[in-house]
Amino acid sequence: MPDPQSSLAQRLHAAARSFVKWLVIAAKWTGRMLRHLGIALLVFGRALYNPAFARAFNRGFDPTSPQGETGALPPAAPAPLPIKTVPAAPLATLDKAPPDSALLLLGLFQKEARLVDFLQQDVADYSDQQVGAAARVVHQGLRRVLDDHVTIAPVRTEPEGGRVTLPAGFDPAEVRITGQLVGEPPFRGTLVHGGWRATELHLPKVVSGRDLGILAPAEVEL
Repeated sequence: MPDPQSSLAQRLHAAARSFVKWLVIAAKWTGRMLRHLGIALLVFGRALYNPAFARAFNRGFDPTSPQGETGALPPAAPAPLPIKTVPAAPLATLDKAPPDSALLLLGLFQKEARLVDFLQQDVADYSDQQVGAAARVVHQGLRRVLDDHVTIAPVRTEPEGGRVTLPAGFDPAEVRITGQLVGEPPFRGTLVHGGWRATELHLPKVVSGRDLGILAPAEVEL
């Protein structure tokens, strides 16, 4: 038969261990619970003796703020500022370039300056003097075609090497910016090249049905 005193000692030991375990758990929350209890007592006391404070607390916002003392409603959140939207620039459409004018102009370059012959020739075996002499002839013929059929004007009339200002909305097709681009226009920089613009084109008329792909006819000597 088990000893009653020994059985009681075991039960007391188990109870003591369980009590210590829960005491440790409770100790972890004691500080937080005491702080919460103090706040609850403070709010209860103020609500008991201050009707405005009680009404503010009942509405569900922070009664410790200045608005809570007077019972005024909290200020409404400011309306969001309208977002400025910049209209997107229309997408550029790619149009097929008409080949007739380009082929006709290239045919004139071949006729007056033998440009295609010059470019198709392997000049590696020629001296610089020979290439330079041929280039002079090509240059004269090309210049003659431009003078006769194309009116050319500079894009920028300022002297090269001078300072220029690019305002907001400048045409990027007219001006190519090099170097580091920082900030918003207007931009100030140095004019490296004035650019060229074809203002008029005076091409000769051609016979209907002529194959403009024939830049230069083949020559046969009989």
